[in-house]
Amino acid sequence: MRLPKSKKLADIFELYADDPDRADWLVFGRKPHNDRRGFLKGVGLATMGAVLGAVIPFHRNMPSGFIPEAIAANRVQIAGKDGLTVLNDRPVNAETPAHLLNDEVTPTARHFIRNNGVVPDEMDAASWRLRIDGLVNNPLTFSIEDLRKKFDVVTQRLTIECGGNGRAFFDPPARGNQWTLGAVACSEWTGVRLADVLKAAGVKENVVYTAHVGADTHLSGKEGKLPLSRGVPIQKAMNPSNLIAFGMNGGPLHPMNGAPLRLVIPGWPGSCSHKWLKRIWLRNVVHDGPKMTGSAYRVPYYPVFPGEKVPESAMKIIHAMPVKSLITSPQTGLSTVGRDLSVAGHTWAGDGVVERVDVSIDFGASWKRARLALPANPYAWQRWTAELRFPRKGYYEVWARATDDKGVSQPFAIAWNPKGYLNNSMHRISVRVS
Repeated sequence: MRLPKSKKLADIFELYADDPDRADWLVFGRKPHNDRRGFLKGVGLATMGAVLGAVIPFHRNMPSGFIPEAIAANRVQIAGKDGLTVLNDRPVNAETPAHLLNDEVTPTARHFIRNNGVVPDEMDAASWRLRIDGLVNNPLTFSIEDLRKKFDVVTQRLTIECGGNGRAFFDPPARGNQWTLGAVACSEWTGVRLADVLKAAGVKENVVYTAHVGADTHLSGKEGKLPLSRGVPIQKAMNPSNLIAFGMNGGPLHPMNGAPLRLVIPGWPGSCSHKWLKRIWLRNVVHDGPKMTGSAYRVPYYPVFPGEKVPESAMKIIHAMPVKSLITSPQTGLSTVGRDLSVAGHTWAGDGVVERVDVSIDFGASWKRARLALPANPYAWQRWTAELRFPRKGYYEVWARATDDKGVSQPFAIAWNPKGYLNNSMHRISVRVS
């Protein structure tokens, strides 16, 4: 949801309470009418229909300031998705509860959604074209079929995590989508290596950064204005694990996950993995597209006090994501009559590998080492499991702490920053033994 600058929290109910006409315009693109019945049409109708997962036959009868009951009750069902919690609907953003992320390969239906603009209307794979230009020796244009024929097609499990995952736990709050734990997934992606495609175009010696452009449009509706255009240093772009993907878990990409073509640049913020990909151009400077400048996807160079104001000149671009773990089984709030409990989850570490996961049931006084599997391939998350025994009945918390191959462990407390990025504090769940 795009909020007025005076708003500090993206709350659809506050927005409608303050100014329902403006809310209609911001959320659904529905302009106010003299009789307060602003008819839905175009992008607004498409957005609401996509969020609700169905067409709205009597949309012309919906009054201005009206919030559909399914949205108000948080019972929105996005077509092809299952169990996601919708955070806002213009743009559509939705996360997956931790206990629904227990699969080693995240099903398409449970892969989170992070949008910055309006989803494109046209996603026809047959007519889709990708342009590679800028500082290259041979500017090239490919259809998806061209990519399949001209380059090796590979399939890899790759972890994607939103840079703001965990923002909801910041105190004081940080503006932006209030993700809890579920803006992360590890699906199986099929495509061609980004490095192979860039090499085919011929990367010039003075290239510093890539720049990515998608087919989604800005919430304002202004023609030619991009909602997001990020990039990565050319050294990262040439990593063989990066994909230009056209497949997801053995099928096509989900429309909300970038169909029919997207980048997957694992280990770095999900915003680098551009969806609905139309163009990659190479530059001799750090890319300065939308959400590459100012404080977007940046953190301070130095630790700051919670709530401290930080000048933009002291902010650096986020590169690799930090080490992190997630408890996916059991679901938090479990009540059990047995004293023995199996726990499990996943762990990942940006550009690195996790070397150990430890769990605690006594608020960190002691730790037990979990069994840890190797990643299926570079940048896949790693499965961990542990068997716990509670000494007596009562309330317990299970804490999980991962340590990467550089010896860096998850902290207990959040390392606060103004934009609410990179929260990798330990995950914990509650268990009641009776």
